[in-house]
Amino acid sequence: MPTWNGPLERIDDTRLLIPKSYNPKMRVDGIIYADAALLEDIKQDQAPEQVANVATLPGIVGKSMAMPDIHWGYGFPIGGVAAFEMDDGVISPGGVGYDINCGVRLLRTKLARVDLTQPLLEKLVRAMYENVPSGVGSKGKIRISSAEVAMVLTRGARWAVEKGYGTEEDLEYTEEHGAMAGADLTGVSERALERGMPQLGTLGAGNHFLEVQEVAEVYDLGAARDLGIAEGQITVMIHTGSRGLGYQICDDNVKMLGAVSKKYGIELVDRQLACAPIESPEGKRYFGAMVCAANYAWANRQAIAHWVREAFGQVLGFSVERLGMSQVYDVAHNIAKMETHAIGKDCVKVCVHRKGATRAFGPAKPGSGTQCHNQTGSHALPSRYRHLGQPVLIPGDMGTCSYLLLGTEKAEAETFGSACHGAGRVWSRTRALKETEHRNVAAELRAKGITVMAASREVLREEVPDAYKDVDKVVDVCARAGICRKVARMRPLGVVKG
Repeated sequence: MPTWNGPLERIDDTRLLIPKSYNPKMRVDGIIYADAALLEDIKQDQAPEQVANVATLPGIVGKSMAMPDIHWGYGFPIGGVAAFEMDDGVISPGGVGYDINCGVRLLRTKLARVDLTQPLLEKLVRAMYENVPSGVGSKGKIRISSAEVAMVLTRGARWAVEKGYGTEEDLEYTEEHGAMAGADLTGVSERALERGMPQLGTLGAGNHFLEVQEVAEVYDLGAARDLGIAEGQITVMIHTGSRGLGYQICDDNVKMLGAVSKKYGIELVDRQLACAPIESPEGKRYFGAMVCAANYAWANRQAIAHWVREAFGQVLGFSVERLGMSQVYDVAHNIAKMETHAIGKDCVKVCVHRKGATRAFGPAKPGSGTQCHNQTGSHALPSRYRHLGQPVLIPGDMGTCSYLLLGTEKAEAETFGSACHGAGRVWSRTRALKETEHRNVAAELRAKGITVMAASREVLREEVPDAYKDVDKVVDVCARAGICRKVARMRPLGVVKG
């Protein structure tokens, strides 16, 4: 793919501008969050062009934005954030992605690093690997009928809790309480249901993982204490999404909306930006189907969290309660949501697309009582976290650290309450396989003190840490830009890859 040579004007040390004068069809400017260290990686593909392309869509407000983990995606860049007015704006599957509600869940424990000897750690990794089906096309332990899958798509994580997978407290600490409103099976094809029925409770492949971690560094002692996090503590991170069901829903609707765009007179600079007016029958159909996939993903992570807890209990011989395996939070990375945000002096309902980006609402503003704040912001968070802001979970890349961050008021003002979601790829999977042809990635990780199990050697080579940007630099840019603040950094000890 050719490098990008278009305009990138430096605003400050963390932001670059693509002026709307770059393309006469752009309705707003483009903004990329990046410093000088990340800029060269960003220019290696045409992702900045995708930021400009998104800026041409009808009804876009604010800016077409990309987080520092930006890289090439389908239609919208991965790392892209864009909001559209309800009346004349559009909704686009490319702005959400194929893995709808690919997201991250973080569990805390009462264990410290000193409690896990190397033999115990290896047993834990193996137990998680055996308890949670993983790999391409993997099938889960949960058997559901076609009638019951409809319940999963509407009730999400609550369905899983009612079946005995987890607790009510898990739902309290899950974005949207684990089930978005607005699910509509009208846009969910039989093929999507067929793919979803056997895969509930599976990790999948690619960059999805289970990870046992040690809290290596705490940046904000007060916030960490309120989140139940301390240096040396053992945590567990779960990263997966809506599996084949979400992929099929996206694929079906991309094809359907490709023709619909013309029907509404929407001129597309890239056919991968296929979209429909938000309030049109087709736009509502896609949104309802997307919500179904998002709810499936929350149910999926809920079941997996239950089996991870069981694995810890099996290996360590203690109950979940004694191990203190409670949930810090669960966030979505690929989703579109109807939210109310300040546009100028007005509170405006918009459809916010976050593709490879995390919601990052700021803390409560005591006594503010503003309409915008009451409808979005901290009031969407558990009461325990409202004074902190939303937890933002940033996974590393198997060989590097992950982060626990908090959203900020500045994020709500500048990025529709959004921040980065990970490191961001710099190598395609094809290139990663070529570059690692003669390497033993598992042995390299063991040399760093990281125990890893995977469904195949190939997935480890595809997900080799070299294939990603430096997650420390990505998080640092977001923190310096003020759209999140650091709470803790977690170092990987044991990893299960799909």
